[in-house]
Amino acid sequence: MYCQATSLLVLILVKASICDNILSVDQHDVTLKLHESKTVYIIVPNNFTTINQGSLNLLIQHSDIASINLTNIELSSLFPGENVPISIQANGAGKTDVYSNSTQNLANTEDVYFRVTVYKAKGLGTLSTIIGWIYFVAWSVSFYPQAYINWKRKSVIGLNFDFLSLNILGFILYSVFNLGLYFIPEIRAEYSARYPRGLNPVQVNDIFFAVHAVILTGFTIIQCFIYDRADQRVSITARVILSVFGIFIIISAFIAYFNVIHWLDFLYYCSYVKLTITLIKYIPQAFMNYRRKSTSGWSIGNILLDFTGGTLSMLQMILNAYNYDDWVSIFGDPTKFGLGLFSVAFDIFFMFQHYLFYRHSRYEDK
Repeated sequence: MYCQATSLLVLILVKASICDNILSVDQHDVTLKLHESKTVYIIVPNNFTTINQGSLNLLIQHSDIASINLTNIELSSLFPGENVPISIQANGAGKTDVYSNSTQNLANTEDVYFRVTVYKAKGLGTLSTIIGWIYFVAWSVSFYPQAYINWKRKSVIGLNFDFLSLNILGFILYSVFNLGLYFIPEIRAEYSARYPRGLNPVQVNDIFFAVHAVILTGFTIIQCFIYDRADQRVSITARVILSVFGIFIIISAFIAYFNVIHWLDFLYYCSYVKLTITLIKYIPQAFMNYRRKSTSGWSIGNILLDFTGGTLSMLQMILNAYNYDDWVSIFGDPTKFGLGLFSVAFDIFFMFQHYLFYRHSRYEDK
């Protein structure tokens, strides 16, 4: 009994010491221009207990991008309430992490890390931000021309229903991904546990775009029930594809509910289906235009705005890759860039259909 009480007392004292010795930094994200320097401070808590031995080691992921003036700190030299300066020098454009470990278990150094981003020109960063807002607006507004032309014609003849059905499912899943990762605490905790030093990839504008897209696409679908649609309907092929996607999502949700996979994985599965839909959703409309030898009823305004958004999105990626010397984001993981390029290619094809191939269409706008 005495031994157990002694062990418990030691355990309590150790935990108390660790709680007293939590080191941190004053900032986790550091942005510098090439060849600039900046100081980050390691914060020693006021209740810090002096540790007689052991050291804090600072490790840098890519020394060719940034270097620091201090890589080893003796814990015995730290004083309660002290701020220890760490000078960071930007050596090359790019992104790198500085993290730490300790040779003393009584020092908690999990919060001693920071991300360093080095850029070549500040003007390119500003230009990238402006381009980002322009393509965000272009993509958001791109849903309105089709709704307007449907209202003006009081007809949806020429608008492919397969495209609409795939589009609404894709944007619903995109909304689920964004809303879940941004608002649900349990999923955010899963993301933080999986990527301890990662930033949440979902921003408020991502949520606005996705939800706005669902609303406008849903409104366009309602127009299909109100206005003249002739004999148009969702094809059997599209229904099969939608059913396969639906079954996959339901099964994924089911196994996530029973903890076979994490809910974060379920959200990723939703995003994968959205990416797949992006690859195939334009095909039915392009084939319908070809079969009718007309683009009547299919808004070219939608295409021009989508082309603007897609082109500027890729331009932003190229500018950022150059400014941060991060070409791996394009060539090492080409999914986003490839999807943008694929969408722009379809937009160009639609423009050829509208302005060249079928400019003398026999179909008349009603």
